[in-house]
Amino acid sequence: MQADNFFLKTIPWLLTLINSIQLVAADPSSRNGGNHISPSRYVFAHFMVGIVGNRGSSSDYDTDMVLARSAGIDAFALNIGTDDFTDIQLDYAYASAATNHMKVFISFDFNSWDPTTSSAAVGTKIAKYANSSAQLTVDNKVFVSTFIGDALNVSNLRAKAGVPIFFAPNFSPGSAKFAEVDAAFNWMGWPNNGANKAPSSSANFTVRDGDVAYMNGLKGKDYIAPASPWFSTHYGSEVAYSKNWVFPAEGQWVQRWHELLGLGARFVEVVSWNDYGESHYVGPLSSPHTDDGNSKWTNDMPHRGWLTLATPFIRAFHAGASDASKYITKDIIIYWYRPNPLSLNCDATDTTMLDASNSSGDYFHGKPNGWETETDSIFVTSFLTSSGNVTVVSGGAAFQFNGVQGINAFTVPMGVGSQIFGLWRGGQKVLQETSPRNVTKLCGCGNYNFNAYVGQVPSAQGQDELAAAGAALLTNGIRVNSDQCVAVTGTGGEVGGSDGDESSSSSENTSESFSSTKSQSYSSSTSSEKRSWGLPGRWEWIRGWRDYVDLV
Repeated sequence: MQADNFFLKTIPWLLTLINSIQLVAADPSSRNGGNHISPSRYVFAHFMVGIVGNRGSSSDYDTDMVLARSAGIDAFALNIGTDDFTDIQLDYAYASAATNHMKVFISFDFNSWDPTTSSAAVGTKIAKYANSSAQLTVDNKVFVSTFIGDALNVSNLRAKAGVPIFFAPNFSPGSAKFAEVDAAFNWMGWPNNGANKAPSSSANFTVRDGDVAYMNGLKGKDYIAPASPWFSTHYGSEVAYSKNWVFPAEGQWVQRWHELLGLGARFVEVVSWNDYGESHYVGPLSSPHTDDGNSKWTNDMPHRGWLTLATPFIRAFHAGASDASKYITKDIIIYWYRPNPLSLNCDATDTTMLDASNSSGDYFHGKPNGWETETDSIFVTSFLTSSGNVTVVSGGAAFQFNGVQGINAFTVPMGVGSQIFGLWRGGQKVLQETSPRNVTKLCGCGNYNFNAYVGQVPSAQGQDELAAAGAALLTNGIRVNSDQCVAVTGTGGEVGGSDGDESSSSSENTSESFSSTKSQSYSSSTSSEKRSWGLPGRWEWIRGWRDYVDLV
């Protein structure tokens, strides 16, 4: 999303959403038992072309294409503005997609295009790529999407395109223009307050609320449901587009995929593949791109584990299955967490403490707006081929959980120090690794960092690091020495796990395990300030993470 005035579009969007929800008698996915299966299902990933102007050939797109395709993603939604390099990058992307048996389509970003005057230019660009072998077609029509753009003249756009198009824009739910579209895309993939900020006690709109609003507004037309793992942005006064807020996502990545398997939508769009500025990327850091200042929170903060987590769900979605457990073929632990506890105070050195233009209303001093909605937690999802004990050591606190065959989600309190994750069966270690990233009370680059570090066990092969261009502005505007931009790496010794008689009795309360016969509801809890500091090798069964005990 290339915009600082997004909030201006979001407010009417969410007011429409609220009205739509109030008029709905039932959740649309409950019709026919929520088991509607379209003739074909697609998964897209939102790809920001505006930050890849430094790519010099189609081969610079190959890694993205291959990696996305291997995860089951059907097509990239190529978000384009009006940059001078847009056409050459589209040429490269289409060529790479064709070579790598991938599909792409254009998503016009109407924070750059003027929807009231650009329908002809948009139609012309659609026509240019319509006959490419890489162009996604759905129902024998050229697939086209947008980011916002409700004022677009759709009939003129179709005429100028000169080919049948499957038009799936990001128009507001309930829009009168839904009569002119083939489908609609919902961008808002995070809980919010109805005014493009984090939810509050008086205003809390879930992603599911957005699903309801869109699906009812579409009246049976196809829906592109969002799936997003995170949201955090922290641009200070050193850039012209200063903004600083979070949406609380925390454990929603696995939750959302479970929801999507029962939603009945024909399309899912991952938000995003490479939007580093908003911290919801699932693609590699090493993917060639320029730095708009986001390297202060993306440096040494890979997210590839989230793509690993999504893969079995994507397989299940394609198959129309309600459960992804049968697509688990090997033991994997995926984990994520912020690099610092909420109590850390970086006000003295953070770049957002300086005054900056705030015409967007999105700029706040210090900790990002909405930080109070987050928790000091470590989020863990395990893929298990058979039952086992998942172990987590966060700082000095040790936890053990019963995991069943399939997909299990756990949350433990964050402890400062190293983070260790393991899997044990029959008292024998199956997997165990220490995360490369410690939780610290250090202000990286002098700043707050509300991005997530994502890792997995076994760890992915090779390093995923920003290239020079992707870190070009790492130290721009910082108020500390540049050596304070270096991440703190993890070290830790081995810990043991045991199979106890209490396993079956405690597993129901210590984990969230999913199967095709049991649906789960999620709730978020705020952790206590208390922390359990334990001895290596000692374990206690934890019956719900808020009830953890001291291992002393």
